[in-house]
Amino acid sequence: MARQFDALTTALERNRALVLARLWAWGADLARVYASGGRLFTCGNGGSAAEAQHLSAELTGRFQLERRPLSAIALHCDTSSTTAIANDYGIEEMFARQLRAHGRPGDVLIALSTSGSSPNVIATAKTAHDIGLTTWAMTGPPPNPLALLCDDAISIEAETVATVQEMHLLLVHGLCTALEAALERE
Repeated sequence: MARQFDALTTALERNRALVLARLWAWGADLARVYASGGRLFTCGNGGSAAEAQHLSAELTGRFQLERRPLSAIALHCDTSSTTAIANDYGIEEMFARQLRAHGRPGDVLIALSTSGSSPNVIATAKTAHDIGLTTWAMTGPPPNPLALLCDDAISIEAETVATVQEMHLLLVHGLCTALEAALERE
């Protein structure tokens, strides 16, 4: 267990400067998206799906501040659509097809993948570009296909998937903090 804590401490120190600057920028950008009536979509698989859903929950509910609910949709949460699409069109389309149905130019997609190489998450980012969404990724170590595809990415330098996932939780909460600060300024 001590190794796990040491790995997280190392990842925090290694990524701190890059992560803080990006999260403040993303928070300000996302506040502008919400001010213009836009929405946030999230996606991921496994633990990344859990963090994507966590982010969406913090925004539709609340994080720290009492504020209006913000439109944030985790694409994996509609199990009937997800399983039907995967069955009929293949797993690579399970998020992308939903995004084609719901996404609009000016919206934002945050794609989470510890490997940065999940085919269904990459397909969703490509679809987001086709529609005109801004794409941001939270991934594991660079270089990886998802980070290279997206408009911006925070790629966590860490030795294990578990540490990347723990850092992604910190990113989720950091983005919520930055977004709420930007919303208060408006």
